Amino acid sequence: MTQAGFWEQPERAQAVVQRKKVCYQVVEPIDRLLQLVKDGRDWVEMGRDDPAAVAADLDQIEAQIAAGLDQLEFQLMLGGEHDASNAIVTLQSGAGGVDASDWAEMMLRMYVKWAAKHDYEVEETDFQRAEEAGIKNATILVKGPYAYGRLKAEQGVHRLVRISPFDGQGRRQTSFASVEVVPELDDAEAVEIRKEDLKVDTFRSSGAGGQHVNKTESAIRITHIPTGIVVACQAERSQHKNRESAMRTIRSKLYQLELAKREAELAKFYGDRGSISWGNQIRSYVLQPYQMCKDMRTDIETSDVQGVLDGDLDPFIEGYLKQRKEAAKS
Repeated sequence: MTQAGFWEQPERAQAVVQRKKVCYQVVEPIDRLLQLVKDGRDWVEMGRDDPAAVAADLDQIEAQIAAGLDQLEFQLMLGGEHDASNAIVTLQSGAGGVDASDWAEMMLRMYVKWAAKHDYEVEETDFQRAEEAGIKNATILVKGPYAYGRLKAEQGVHRLVRISPFDGQGRRQTSFASVEVVPELDDAEAVEIRKEDLKVDTFRSSGAGGQHVNKTESAIRITHIPTGIVVACQAERSQHKNRESAMRTIRSKLYQLELAKREAELAKFYGDRGSISWGNQIRSYVLQPYQMCKDMRTDIETSDVQGVLDGDLDPFIEGYLKQRKEAAKS
């Protein structure tokens, strides 16, 4: 990074910076633990004549070391081939009508807030608003070290139970939305795609304001005919850039499709997709008649549903990754 001309190639520079962040997250926790151990030894040496005088300091260091070891243990769970990659997250409303569309938008907000807590950057690549409220679907790119390794735990159908704000009689409604997560692949890892397998459509961007919106057909939709995978992108003003973004997502989804053939729990998201409705949810969020958020895979639950909707997802993510690790051991 200190070489002359390093920043003259922005794309290459950003790739190197991203790689540095990943390496830093591996090395820094270990260096911090080694320093804590050294500090602890120094306190032991100083307290040889009066152990009680350093007991509180040693207790504090011990707690910090225990927390650091927990962090390293979690880091070991993120050892998958693409766990360090950025994550492409697609949300889709399911059964539940306008409530489901509103629920999908609530989930989008939840993941944006979670990303902010981890200092991840979020880039919106597609956003299709529903007719009355909420969204039909949306795709975001979450950029940061191990974004995919963490967010892959969120893939599945999510169920919401609440008093519907769209029901004039104030009845309780159940609605569903699905989350699909794939890693953003480097060009070197790109899946080969034949041109004749693609159907490309262009359309005018939709969104708020701006002279460019609805004036030119810069938005793009690409369909991979053999699999039926459809990706749309309208975030950029340039059709060329939107096409590049859509192709990256197509490649990532095709890569995930190959994994799904070997991993039954992901297979329902491709081909004969499981319905986004009853019986398929991985997590339930209940707002009425009581407050409870429960993960059906790990049985982890909390009554702080608002905290979860504000992005406090780490207990569920870590619980799922720990469960997968234990399953792999057995």
